[in-house]
Amino acid sequence: MSNHAATAVRHRHVLDSTMAYRETDNAGAPVALFLHGNPTSSYIWRNIIPLVAPVAHCIAPDLIGFGQSGKPDIAYRFFDQARYLDALIDELGITSAYLVAQDWGTALAFHLAARRPDLVRGLAFMEFIRPMPSWQDFHQVDAARETFRKFRTPDVGESMVLDANAFVEKVLPGSILRTLSEEEIAAYRAPFPTPASRRPVLALPRDLPVEGEPADVWEALQSAHAALAGTTYPKLLFTGEPGALVSPEFGARFAASLQHCAHVRLGPGRHYLQEDHAEPIGRSVAGWIAGIEAVRPIARAA
Repeated sequence: MSNHAATAVRHRHVLDSTMAYRETDNAGAPVALFLHGNPTSSYIWRNIIPLVAPVAHCIAPDLIGFGQSGKPDIAYRFFDQARYLDALIDELGITSAYLVAQDWGTALAFHLAARRPDLVRGLAFMEFIRPMPSWQDFHQVDAARETFRKFRTPDVGESMVLDANAFVEKVLPGSILRTLSEEEIAAYRAPFPTPASRRPVLALPRDLPVEGEPADVWEALQSAHAALAGTTYPKLLFTGEPGALVSPEFGARFAASLQHCAHVRLGPGRHYLQEDHAEPIGRSVAGWIAGIEAVRPIARAA
């Protein structure tokens, strides 16, 4: 393992709060920016980052309200997450990066790439969020669709997510094939000890763009996906079998609809593929970045 694999957790003042991020020290290497989803944190990348660190300067933020980042008095909507992420990117001086994303991290990555295309060297993604015309398009499991509809129901969602912590206690472990250790589940519980601390977890399912609602998120992600279709930077899509938001079959069709997108089938997996397939994801991302970087000087000279 490279000497660059040691990962530190750092904190920065961002807007009116603080944000935490994991970082490896590989000065001069291209940045790989890892973006997590709900209800996780940069912790979900802990076994992947060391494998990518030899070829990249890895930075994995905790989104605002998640992990060790602060919990300011905001609504924690998708656009709040984008605003704080933008501010952290600027604070860290990131001008170019490979984006590696899952779940809501993909929505943030697509939105970021559409607004700041010069920042993106490449995009690796899995279990991605997109505008979904109907609830049948949201998830492959009927019970999961019903659960998320309840999350969006006033009072019912508060009871399930804020009071019972259902997203961390039920949805997360139920979307991973292996059994998390006590240490691992404790790390995922730690940011959300009280109902008030769980508000960020409830906000995001209510922002899922389904059947045109909420209209602002729907429009933003429609625009981002349209922009994505026209991009020529390298892409790498991972899918699990059967997956949750993305089946291998849907993933293959989606990858084929994009320019320069490779598709990696990881095998058995649901939603949080990082927990079941850390090594193949990490090694694939590392090899992908190394391959792109190896030909970049040639491409510039041509």
